[in-house]
Amino acid sequence: MSREIVKPYLIAKDEDGSFRLTVRETRYNSQGYPLVTATPIDESFKSATAARTHAKEHFGAEAGQFATR
Repeated sequence: MSREIVKPYLIAKDEDGSFRLTVRETRYNSQGYPLVTATPIDESFKSATAARTHAKEHFGAEAGQFATR
């Protein structure tokens, strides 16, 4: 695993063409190794913009905190 900082919000397109939002939390163990917990949101979105808007309204997300896949 790389020591690259993980963006806290992942937006991924699923096989149905819908967009899914995953909230990721990064903690570090006693040796400084990152431990990432990913929690997918049950709701699907019609666009990546809708997923971003949801994250901003419900989780306080800010620009630059999103990764896409």
